[in-house]
This record gives sequence, structure tokens and C-alpha cells, in this order.
Amino acid sequence: MATPARVLLTGVTGFLGQAVLERLLSTTDAHVVAVVRPKGSQTARSRLDRVLRKPVFKPWRDAVGDAEAKRLFAERTSVLEADLATIERIEGSIDVVVHSASTVSFDAPMDESFANNVGGPRALYGALTHSGLDPHVIHVSTCYVGGIAKGLRPEASVDHDVDWRAEIAAAEVARVEAEAASRTPEQLQAFIDGATRDHGKEGPKSVARASEAARLAWVENRLVELGRTRARSVGWTDVYTFSKALGERVAEQEWAGQGHRLSIVRPAIIESSLRHPFPGWIDGFKVADPLIMAYAKGALPEFPGLPDSVLDVIPVDYVVNVIMALATLGHQGEPEEVGYYQVCSGASNPLPFHRMYTEVREYFLAHPLSDDKGRPIVVPTWKFPANNAAERSLRLKERLSALGSRIGAALPSNTRTQAWASSLSKMERGLGSLRTYVDLYQSYTRTEMLFDDQQTRALGAKLPAGTPVDQTFDVRDIDWTHYWQRVHLPAMTALAKVHARASSAQRSQRSQARRLESGTDVLAVFDLEGTLLPSSLVTQYLSVMGQLHSPAELPGELVDLVRNVGVYLQAERRDRGEFVRAFSRRYAGTRVTDIERVVGGAWGQNVVRKLKPGALARIEEHRAAGHRTVLVTGGLDLFAAPLAPLFDDVVASSMEARDGVLTGYLSTPPLVDEARAQWLKDYASRGGFDLSRSHGYGDSISDASWLSLLGRPVAVNPDLPLYRVASKAYWPIEDWKRP
Repeated sequence: MATPARVLLTGVTGFLGQAVLERLLSTTDAHVVAVVRPKGSQTARSRLDRVLRKPVFKPWRDAVGDAEAKRLFAERTSVLEADLATIERIEGSIDVVVHSASTVSFDAPMDESFANNVGGPRALYGALTHSGLDPHVIHVSTCYVGGIAKGLRPEASVDHDVDWRAEIAAAEVARVEAEAASRTPEQLQAFIDGATRDHGKEGPKSVARASEAARLAWVENRLVELGRTRARSVGWTDVYTFSKALGERVAEQEWAGQGHRLSIVRPAIIESSLRHPFPGWIDGFKVADPLIMAYAKGALPEFPGLPDSVLDVIPVDYVVNVIMALATLGHQGEPEEVGYYQVCSGASNPLPFHRMYTEVREYFLAHPLSDDKGRPIVVPTWKFPANNAAERSLRLKERLSALGSRIGAALPSNTRTQAWASSLSKMERGLGSLRTYVDLYQSYTRTEMLFDDQQTRALGAKLPAGTPVDQTFDVRDIDWTHYWQRVHLPAMTALAKVHARASSAQRSQRSQARRLESGTDVLAVFDLEGTLLPSSLVTQYLSVMGQLHSPAELPGELVDLVRNVGVYLQAERRDRGEFVRAFSRRYAGTRVTDIERVVGGAWGQNVVRKLKPGALARIEEHRAAGHRTVLVTGGLDLFAAPLAPLFDDVVASSMEARDGVLTGYLSTPPLVDEARAQWLKDYASRGGFDLSRSHGYGDSISDASWLSLLGRPVAVNPDLPLYRVASKAYWPIEDWKRP
């Protein structure tokens, strides 16, 4: 075996790339040139240096010492800073290329998959050619490049006549076409209508942002669906396997076809290591893991799959060992002959889907995960329903969920409806995940393919006598019960618990009311109607008119109010400011002194008494902490006057008056939704207040735009739309109706 002097490695920050780099540094003297692109503020070199701190390197760091590991890493690695899809030239000598970079998502947008999985190899092999280099290229692909098929899949070139040049050209223009399709008047209006329906009360800017977000999501979804449909139209399961197959064809034609040495390594489904760098090493959840963890959490009561199909799983260290064997043993056969090596278990040590399910079920029955209340989750029993039955059941649940969302939008907010909204939201997330799993995974859990590995086993037979067992790759040595029960599932559970603890800590930190910290640069902003007071503009109006009109005049006032209630409701649905303006017209002709008389008397005293029990205590807490307390309302300043002594500042609407009589027209637009958000930014800027440390209290979805500007927003007895926003953002939700 001969160690290559210089190895060019792509995909070094990925799961497999990290493991290959670790093996090259820990078992050879090779110098590694890593192709890395900058990302944000991180340079390519800093991104590579971060890899040394990953768990994959811990055993090596422990063996040689941190200082020596840093020295060796700096000395034996260098960076070729480039985007792989646009690389043009490679300086210096290269003995071996390990090309492991790719987009591995099953449902990535078509242009992204093709740019990385087809355009990447095209640019890389072109750059090698232009640079006059002749290394042995080890091109990492996937066993599933053969597409939809049955029976034994050989270690050979995939038989297809798809023109990769035409396909990559089509993929390159796909985004332009999708962008153009998303900008037609009809499509844009659909985005606007949807955004207005869901975000109209938050203000026009919120509608515009939601509309554009919907357009961008539409473009991404269109590109995902285009990739999926195009792949299936020519015999592949998804855009990943399709683009990887075309990437192989690029390597065959653009590298091997020019007389260079090429070995293609095809792993099956790569999962955690069996032995090296330590049992169970993995870098995040991989292909099969989301399905496994969803089952462990009780989110997959059933799954369509063939119980006797083979789910071909391979530990990552086996894939690395095959790559290392090719790097050290060299290209096998004649230079013009492409070597194909399928690193898989299906033919030599098959793991039927029903056995994997049994191993997973037994493990999580013995070691259950816990739900959000700390109770053990009992995993369900799968009966592997037929695909069409599972699809019908899923579609019915999706329709019921959509109906529930429409009903929920019309319900009043209370403890019962909030609990219902939470359960509905949880169900929607579960159905979304189930739809994703069914769409993405069923091709792999229903496959009738087996992958041959004769050439891979022949390669293993050429390893020198005495090769350490953790550098071998005979899949017949794998005890699947040991791997699942003692290695992989414990690693998955530990990773899930880390994620759960981090997520729970984040939710707890954001959703719990924080202790008030003292500070004169902190604001405490309070909404009035619905937040501090249980009343609304309508009930406020009725109570005032009851003081100003005689008993004989009140019935006529009520009849007129009822007659116009439809107008007010429509205005409220469209825009909070429109409603405030429309309703304020009812005060036209009222004398200012009459209102001041009512407000200054028993009516005003009653307003203070009606403050929600939790409101007064919170206001006093903020004032004691030195915060500037501000009351903001879209209603008239005349009616906020009784509460002014409780606050440092009261900001409200004012109405024009002529000869002491209200005209019904506001002096300025009402401070609601986004208008209040703009006012808040200006108020904080002029006063030197820190919004990131400031507090805000609101009850309506129209408050969401300004609450989101604050570091410590609180939803107080929220309506259902704000309740959903607050729940999703982990804002504290408080009930001030109770003492």
C-alpha cells in the first residue's frame, strides 16, 4: 500500500468528508487540499479549522494532544477557496481526488441539486484537465443511482441514455422560469389575497412581507416538484438519485473518457459509525433517522412500506474504509476501466425493513423517549398498510385539519379555544411531517432492489494481512442487533435528547415571564383596550353615551349602532385603523366639555377600577424598576385621561374640534398595528431606549408588528391569531383577568 502525497478533498465540512479527513490525518502522512468556499463572515480557512473541533477528531486529539493536533492540522491541510461549481484551476500536484461534496436532500430545489451534483463534477474535472493534472479520482455517488428497478443491481455503469448536458441546461433556467411564473398578475394577486387574509390586521407592510414570502416559497416548491416529477418521468425516485446518476455520467465521460483513472464509490444509506472514530459517531440526523425519531416520538402510527423489502444501511466508517483502500491501493484494473464499488449490505448481509422496525420498536419500548410532560412515549405497532390505504387516510386527515383551521379563525379566544388551537397546530405539524415522510421515504421502504458488492469485497480481500479491524469493510461482520441496539439507536437517542434539552431551554427562556431588571433605558409599553381593560371601543362608546344621552335618546342610538354593525365588522376584518376611523365618526357633534365632565367623574373612576387584576401590579413593577411606562391606544386621548397618573407617558389619538364640538375626524392616523411599530422605533430612538431590553403587552394580532420589535413581548389574554403567533415564537402568554 502506498500513501498518496497530496489529496484533494471536496465536501470536507460534511458528514462523510469530515470522516475521510480524519482518517487521512490519523492514518497517513498525506497533505490534504480541501476545497472550501467562504460562508457569510467565515473565511474558507476558518471553516476548515472548525472541523478539527468536531467530535470526529476527539480520539485523535486525545491521542496526540491538542497542541500537536492543531500543529499537524495546520501543517498538513491547505485550503483551495472556491465554489466547486465554478472552480477553474488547481495549482500544485495532486495524487488522489476524493470528491464527496453533494446535495444529499431528496427534495432539494431542482437547480440546487443539479448545480452541486452535476455542475460540481463538471467544473471539478474540467479544472483538473485544464490544470494538466492526472490524479486517481474517487467519485462518491450512491447505490440508488440505478433509479426505479427490481432485482440485483450490479456494480457497473448505469444503463440510461439521458443527456446530462440537456438536463443541466434545463435545470439552470428552471429558476428563471419559476420566478417569471410567480410574477404573473394572477399569481401575485393570489399571494396578496392569502397574505391579506392571514395578516391583514397586522398592517400593509406585514401583508407585503407575507405576500413576498409566499411567492418565494411558491418558487421553491415549484422547483422541488419540478425536480421530483422530472426524475420520475425518466425512471428515478427523486431529484437526488437522478442528479447523482448524471453526476456519475459526467465523471465517466469528462474524466475516465479522457483516459484518466476513475473509481466510483456507491454507498447505500450512510448511518453512524460501527467502530471508528468511536461506536455511534454521527454528525446530526441522517437519511433514515428522521423517520426513526418520528416513530420513537409516536408521530408515525403507521407507515406504508413493504416489510420484506431491504433497507440498505451501512455504517459511515465502512464507506470511509473503502475510500481509504482505493486511495492507498490505487486504481484497480486498466486506467481506462472505471471501477465501481457498492458499499452496501443488502446482498451480503440483508436487513429487511420488518427486522429494522422490530429492532427499533424493541429499543424504544425498553428506552422510551418522554413527551413534553415527562411521560414515557409508548411507540405504536405498525401493520404496514397498503400504500393507497395510507394515502387515503392521510388525505382525509389533511382535509379535516384544513377545515379545523378555517373554523378556528372565526372562534373567540378563551382557554378552551386556545387549547384547541394548540392541539390543532400540533396536529398540523404532525401531518406535515407525515406527508414529508411518506413522499420522501416510501420509495426506499418499498424497494425491491438488492445491491451487489462483489467488487467491493474483492477490494477488501486485497488489504494487507494484519490490517486493523476498524479499517476493514466486510459487511458480513456486522451484527445488526448489536448495531441497532448498542450503537446506532443509543447515539440517535442521545442526539435527540441534546436537541430536546436545547429546544426546551430556549422555549422556557422565551416563554416564561422574566424577572424585571432595573434600567432607565427600558420601555414598558402597554396597549389599552383588551389588554389593560376588558372593554373595547364599542363598549366604551356605549358607556359614555349612556351618560350623555337621556333615556329617551338611547334606543335610537342603539338602533343606529346595530344598523351599522356590519360596516364596522368589515372594517375591523380589513384593517384596525379603518375600524377606529369609522367608529370615531360616531362622536361627531359631541361637545368636548360634556365628555370631559363624564370622564372626570364617576365614569373615569370606574375605568380605573376596571383595570384587569394583573395589570396594575405589572405597571407598578415596571415603575419600581425605573422603566419608562407608556400607554398607547388607538382610541381617543379624552378617554385615556383617567389612567394618565399611572404612566410616564400616554400616547393616544386626538379628534379635531370646532367651537368646542368634535368633528368625528382624527387629527392624525390612529396608532395601531404598523403605525404603532413605526412610532415605537422613533420614540425609542429619540429617547435613547433599548428595544432589545424593553417590554410590551398586547392582546390582538394587530399588536404583533410592534410587539415583535421588543426583546420581551407578552401576549395578554390574546385573541386566537395572536395566541398562535405567540405560541410559535415562544412569547409569554399571561392571563390578567385573574388576580
